[in-house]
Amino acid sequence: MRRSGVILAALLLPVLVAARDKPAPATANLTFTVLKDYNGKPIRNASVILHDVNERGRQSQGSLQLKTDNEGKASYGGIPYGKLRIQVIAPGYQTFGQDCDINQPEQEFVIRLKRPQEQYSIYK
Repeated sequence: MRRSGVILAALLLPVLVAARDKPAPATANLTFTVLKDYNGKPIRNASVILHDVNERGRQSQGSLQLKTDNEGKASYGGIPYGKLRIQVIAPGYQTFGQDCDINQPEQEFVIRLKRPQEQYSIYK
């Protein structure tokens, strides 16, 4: 019985060493600045929502939501490299959405939100 435990440990040791030496996945620190398009002033309390996107272009179920501060800034670290869908929502502004490829350790996004446009109707 004791011999089988030693053999099992000898077989698992290379696997554990290889797993320990495996580098951690690359991650990025993201910074977002949300501004008004018409005057460049910051928008506070805007929601910045981040979704992982798979190879087929579909977003995953989970998401991460950030809120901008008084200067219109929000940041988050530890985002793994790959495709990311960014959505920005603020009351009184058009929703912003864009897919980005995260491939650098530090990335900054400046997002300008527009006012809602007038709706057009054939009944006017």
